[in-house]
Amino acid sequence: MKMLFFILGYLFFCNATFAQTGKIDSSKMVTLRIDPQTARGATVSQVFSEVEFIPLETTKESLFGNISQLKIIDDNYIIYDYDTKSILIFAKDGKYRSKINANSIPPEKNEKNKAEFYGFTIEKENNIPYIIVFAHPRVFYFDLTGKQVKKMLAKDYAKQNNTRDLKFTNQTTTVRPDFLVKKDKDSTYYELGIINKNKDSVGYFQYSVKRYQTDEFWGSGERLYQSGLDNIFYLNYYSYDIFRASPDQLSLAYHIIFPAVNSLPNDFMTNPVYIKKRGEYFKNNPKVFYGLSNTYLVGNNLYLKMHNFSWDRSMKKAVIYNLRSSELTSIQDLEPDSLSSFLPVTDDNGDFYDFANRGFQLYENGYLYTNYSSLAMFTFKEQSEGKTTQYPPGLAAYFKTQNKKSNPVLIKLKPKQN
Repeated sequence: MKMLFFILGYLFFCNATFAQTGKIDSSKMVTLRIDPQTARGATVSQVFSEVEFIPLETTKESLFGNISQLKIIDDNYIIYDYDTKSILIFAKDGKYRSKINANSIPPEKNEKNKAEFYGFTIEKENNIPYIIVFAHPRVFYFDLTGKQVKKMLAKDYAKQNNTRDLKFTNQTTTVRPDFLVKKDKDSTYYELGIINKNKDSVGYFQYSVKRYQTDEFWGSGERLYQSGLDNIFYLNYYSYDIFRASPDQLSLAYHIIFPAVNSLPNDFMTNPVYIKKRGEYFKNNPKVFYGLSNTYLVGNNLYLKMHNFSWDRSMKKAVIYNLRSSELTSIQDLEPDSLSSFLPVTDDNGDFYDFANRGFQLYENGYLYTNYSSLAMFTFKEQSEGKTTQYPPGLAAYFKTQNKKSNPVLIKLKPKQN
């Protein structure tokens, strides 16, 4: 999706007045030559040690389209559905708990436009979890029952919070995308900042905020990925480099070389011929990867998802690269087996597109999470008829009571380390 910059000004403010521009350490960079089309398939049990399907309860109130955003807090699944602009809360077993939508926000005096939700974040204050919703120009706090607790102006919220920060275990250092430093009347923007409480903060990749009006930026999802508290990867626009953030610095961890047919021109960011025509270039060269996502490191396995304009289902765009053996596994070619009750763990090997669009939506506490629709689930069940005689209790009840129009199903996967 194309990057929209309208929220940067008040959401990503940093009140740091002392910051320096950092130098990237590339002394330990590893070059990886990856041809996704050579990736091989594997059985589900060769890649994962645990598989759990979690049907999300379907009621008249809880019915929704698909999962645009997923967070977990206190054993609750918090989901944002773009179609209904709603936030839904489900218990660990998939039981529906509550829903938050714009209709629950009473209009302000003299306010012309109705509040709309475009996502959420999670925070804890005094160890109490809250769901934070931005509905410009205000920010709303809800508890896990969906009850509104408080509200404030977004500009006031931004002065004391930054919800995109990722913390290191030392609890004094955080990583922040779109790092803004204000000093007197001057502002300096960085792609990334390492924020230190006890010393000057450091910014990386300085840029002009006006670039979003003068050029095109096609994003491939999140730019920060955390695989454990002290293993944070950063991705930049139009780059195949994977950077690792530490409390002390940003380093270049991996430089990926793809086949020429999948690679950006070497002068893509410097040649003015591409300015304001990047989308046109990708349309005319649909095999070229414009970005990466899903960069999780689990043991020796580096998970990667590549993005381009091609909808050719034979193209392999989600892989696992084993750093020890150089073995390349195609996620779309994972073969269901008894561990997954002979059901696929993603819908990337069928006629569905949830995984192709979003990939893994979360990595937390050693588990990867994805999902697909009930239409896909019942289709896969029909295709696997006769391969298994018994499903896990929750899945068996789901197949008995639900149908192809029911809510999506979460898939919880524990990846192997080797």
